[in-house]
Amino acid sequence: MQPSASVYLIPSFLSADAQASIPAYVLETVHQTQVIFAENERTARRFLKAMDQRFPIDAFEWHTMNPENPGHESSFRQCLRDGKKVSVISEAGCPGVADPGQELVAIAHQMNVPVYPLVGPNSILLALMGSGMNGQQFEFMGYLPIKTEERNRKIREMDLRIQKTGITCIFIETPYRNNALVDCLLQTAAQETRLCIAIDLTGKSQSIQTKPIGAWRKNKPDLPKIPVIFLLGK
Repeated sequence: MQPSASVYLIPSFLSADAQASIPAYVLETVHQTQVIFAENERTARRFLKAMDQRFPIDAFEWHTMNPENPGHESSFRQCLRDGKKVSVISEAGCPGVADPGQELVAIAHQMNVPVYPLVGPNSILLALMGSGMNGQQFEFMGYLPIKTEERNRKIREMDLRIQKTGITCIFIETPYRNNALVDCLLQTAAQETRLCIAIDLTGKSQSIQTKPIGAWRKNKPDLPKIPVIFLLGK
């Protein structure tokens, strides 16, 4: 293994109008690498150009991360064997946190290659920070089940844990199913359980509201196809 090999986890903005959420040193770091592994190459190219129109996109070796066809993993290993500096960019937010990238980070550790996570916006942590809920004990649940009966069962399980332990449960949904999830939450969770709905974080239409389920029932939100983070807590 050549000693110069290294991996940099590059945060990208959550909203196209939130370029200021990315520290300047992030782009400077990408300039120092030779290879980019991206969740979506087109999105990553657009992100880098939005940060700097003069960015030399075509000077890099590009690979796409595809969980369904992990052929990129062998390419990643070869890049590290060749001693290359690699950037990993997910479509939005931070690689490896509810986004692709963790399998590449695991490979880097297996090969004793240093990994450098860079500072940038993460919707999960931003929502928790703005929720007013327990930030000492929290759990990210990912996506809840799609089927209504299974989803309601999961909500009841979360609600019971919240009442017993005070933990905060964080979860997400595909934007076009936001309203269906809200309906299940309002029908299933206890009236006193608090629900935070964090919308379009760092974007121009950002909204973070935390209310008891009972209060949300009186004024049910309409959540069109927009990115939302949901939190349940005590």
